[in-house]
Amino acid sequence: MSVLSRLGRPIVGAPMAGGVSTPLLVAAVSDAGGLGMLAAGYQTPEGLAADLVHVRDLTDRPFGVNLFVPVPVDRAALQAQVDDFTARIAGDARALGTAPGQVSWGDTDHWEAKVALVETLAPPVVSCTFGVPDASTVDRWRKVGCEVHVTATCVPEADAAAACGADVIVLQGQEAGGHRGTHDPSAHPQPVDHLGLLETVRSRTDLPLVAAGGITTAGDVRRAVAAGAAAVQVGTALLLSTESGASATYRAALRSPQHTERVLTRAFSGRVAGAVANRWIREHADAPAAFPVVDQLTKPLRRAAAERGDVEAIHIWAGSGWRAAQERPAGEIVRELAG
Repeated sequence: MSVLSRLGRPIVGAPMAGGVSTPLLVAAVSDAGGLGMLAAGYQTPEGLAADLVHVRDLTDRPFGVNLFVPVPVDRAALQAQVDDFTARIAGDARALGTAPGQVSWGDTDHWEAKVALVETLAPPVVSCTFGVPDASTVDRWRKVGCEVHVTATCVPEADAAAACGADVIVLQGQEAGGHRGTHDPSAHPQPVDHLGLLETVRSRTDLPLVAAGGITTAGDVRRAVAAGAAAVQVGTALLLSTESGASATYRAALRSPQHTERVLTRAFSGRVAGAVANRWIREHADAPAAFPVVDQLTKPLRRAAAERGDVEAIHIWAGSGWRAAQERPAGEIVRELAG
């Protein structure tokens, strides 16, 4: 029986990397009857271990952790574009009192160490984004009692998720905020909404499916469940919650009446992501498809902009329903979404 079937409410808190999905937020979602998810992306193994222990101290309800599956980056093909991008953002960096970040083309996200950490600490759920784990990794996690969820943004990716041995497939539509979970980082995600993707994949597998992408109201939840979703994954709806780790500048940008357009962009990280448009996106829309290298380059600039309150140079990750996000405790939001 899937962990999802045992939830009090069919709500999964999206794993939002970069500090947004705090242990407090994860525990609050789980305590409200949903499934809170820690984000392991960008974390050190030591930091992730501390967060896992912290969540266990905060709640006795099921929760999970999400890992980025590493995808090789073709340095030879992208180096010239990365060098050009670095030169072009140097002026932005000076204006913010910083410099572009240091670049590393290897696995900077400690995949193997995190795989082993999950195997050791065995959270009830482990999910993967940006690709599929190999069958031996899935087997290691399952042997210690972890349920394995894999994100897909199209039918071939959903088929790959099922083939690798996933217990649950998370179907992310084009409405999603933050990084699209595409398995090929150079590809632009197919323009399919979560309901359309859900309908197609439902006819191909009996695995439980989680609908994700712009779900911010109780009506969105009802429609997804009626279409066959075992649960929905929400991130944007929780960004302004009391327990969210979103910065004050990020929160202000989400409420800004001047920022009204949402786009898909590579401008901040090199991977396609859903964000509210600002000056940085307009000026750097042609950033190379080099994740995580572009993310490494822009991170000091985004940090400096957030500290200064500059909403034009931070990433304003947001799903299509971002205007419905509310400044309330996460538990209240989860209960309202579930009706």
